[in-house]
Amino acid sequence: MSLVAPRGPLSVSSPQLRLADPHFWGRPASERNAVFEALRQAGPPVFVPGPHGGGRGHYALVRHADVVKAARTPQVFLSGPGVTTPEPARWVRTVFGDSMVNLDDPEHAALRRIVSRAFTPRLITRLEDGIRETAARVTTDAARAGSGDFVATVAGRLPYEVICSMMGIPERQRARILHLVDQASAHAGVHRSLRARVRVPGRGLRALARMHLIIAALGRERRRSPREDLISALVTADVDGRSLTYRQLGSFFSLLLVAGVETTRNALAHGLHLLTEHPEQRALMLSDLDSHLDGAVEEMVRHSTPIIQFRRTLACEFELGGRLMAAGDKVALYFLAANRDPSVFTDPDAFDITRSPNPHVGFGGGGPHFCLGTHLARQEMRALFRELLTRLPQIRSTGSPRLVPSSFDNRVASLPFRC
Repeated sequence: MSLVAPRGPLSVSSPQLRLADPHFWGRPASERNAVFEALRQAGPPVFVPGPHGGGRGHYALVRHADVVKAARTPQVFLSGPGVTTPEPARWVRTVFGDSMVNLDDPEHAALRRIVSRAFTPRLITRLEDGIRETAARVTTDAARAGSGDFVATVAGRLPYEVICSMMGIPERQRARILHLVDQASAHAGVHRSLRARVRVPGRGLRALARMHLIIAALGRERRRSPREDLISALVTADVDGRSLTYRQLGSFFSLLLVAGVETTRNALAHGLHLLTEHPEQRALMLSDLDSHLDGAVEEMVRHSTPIIQFRRTLACEFELGGRLMAAGDKVALYFLAANRDPSVFTDPDAFDITRSPNPHVGFGGGGPHFCLGTHLARQEMRALFRELLTRLPQIRSTGSPRLVPSSFDNRVASLPFRC
């Protein structure tokens, strides 16, 4: 088995070249999954050059074991240089602060301790009650509407309202913040033409800056007059003499809106469509919701994999899966591919709510960057599907989801439904 990284020219038909092409992410899921399977069968992780054969390439980690190993070896596979593509510019990180996903220990551990300490038992109890109440309310609205866009009517509303209530965002500011979030995240992982990049330079960053200003103002207000919400807990927390700064608060809120809203929204939308496309699985859930709800949620996350990939940078020379990689090399942890690894998941393309065990990496592969919002996402999905399938058992999608061709997340722009 060769331990030399192949960096020479690739033929036009090479699957790894198609993987680097931005247009690859607009292809049908079956074609993309076939490419990932070819990469798995290639053996050691394959080096993928940058778009059009140039730029900084990366090694594609597509096997479950390789993704988990990299995620759980943070001293080698660093997050600090940036986990998204492209990596955040240094000036952007200076102005807006570092998100926890772009930090390594000890800075990451210190910030995570502050955030974890803020989730007090009282706050968690209020959060659980709020999730059930919000799920009931959006289900009532869906029943009243009868049909429409499931993303706008249900899947997008639930996690956003839960996060805003948890943080303590006033009702009057929620529509404004949602608009800014949409602007800030619209192009994450999405290829844009040169014309589009020139016409709206910095639009996403301006939206992000305005959102940070709103959150900082709320942080100052809650430091003076704390309430029973997460913003108050974060700005008044005292962990080793530290609490979140206003810039860190803004970065954390931005992370929550991606990790806690967009990913859950996408999982919910994919979940409804999966239940529609697999009526036998829907019937099984309805036959005993208490027994099958947890398994269905896990399988929805595995099958849809809301976050497609994160990047890491090697701190030193390291051998993984039969490939020797050098310090400074980039790797991409393709969670989407790992969740289809046939060596771990029998019949991986099937949607099976009874799948057990189900060691998916839909919330990351473990390690210090395992998704902080995992418990919250599971609670929201369980609460919503319990409400929907109890009160509206015939709810279903009436067409295919309109997907955004992103290399970052499995994003659903809209999904038609009827009750």
